[in-house]
Amino acid sequence: MSSRDDILSAVRANLPKLDRPLPWVPMFDDSAPVSLLAAFRESLIDMGGDFLDAPPGEDPLQLIRQRLADAKVVCSATPEVPGNRPLADVHAPQDLADVDIGVVRAAFAVAETGSICLTDGNLGVNALGYLSQHLIALLDPADIVVNLHHAYQRPEFRQGSYATFHTGPSATADIEGVLIHGAQGVRSLTVVPAPRPPSRWISPLVPTSAAAVPRTGASTGAAARGRCMTWCVQSHRHFPVRLPTLTGGDFRYWRVNSTRTL
Repeated sequence: MSSRDDILSAVRANLPKLDRPLPWVPMFDDSAPVSLLAAFRESLIDMGGDFLDAPPGEDPLQLIRQRLADAKVVCSATPEVPGNRPLADVHAPQDLADVDIGVVRAAFAVAETGSICLTDGNLGVNALGYLSQHLIALLDPADIVVNLHHAYQRPEFRQGSYATFHTGPSATADIEGVLIHGAQGVRSLTVVPAPRPPSRWISPLVPTSAAAVPRTGASTGAAARGRCMTWCVQSHRHFPVRLPTLTGGDFRYWRVNSTRTL
């Protein structure tokens, strides 16, 4: 038995022998914005992200093609936007170190914080969300939730092995108060509102060599169920959320900065 198992066993053995239900936590959605898309756009821009909205009647993906024209290496994890670095050829995370632009489809977004959620199914190789110089994310406006309380009710946190929140580009200002983008992750995050294509396109995009690609992260209570999830919020805000823990759930403040999680 490992030291981790020893610690978890000791915690379970010493839990209070009390039958106390957890307190009810409201969803804090009484004053939800009229337009979740508009609220998300405002929050994203506040956090340093870009929002590309095509004029009515025009192809939203055309805006992406214009940006990809000058990029040398493009790695796309969604079949809607082709790239020249196939994920099937990626055998280790460091193979993505020279990617200029990564393209993904977000699982969903949070209007309150301007965050997008990316899972292992969205990324194909988790490092794509961090080693790319610039990240472009397609987002179906129907996949926007009002706040983080609703976000943690989503099935992505129970079905996948990895889930991460990205809120704007990577940013740090720890040294001399100078804000630097891209020091620990992508230099820019661009979100393009685009409805999901027909379901025939939607499938977990995992390369054939995915089993050989290591994926690690900061474990939470989900690790007790044999899963590992990384809660990576690329910002410096504190968000109160209710997360599952070994004792069944509690109210915590999470402050997680951008990091190179592979």
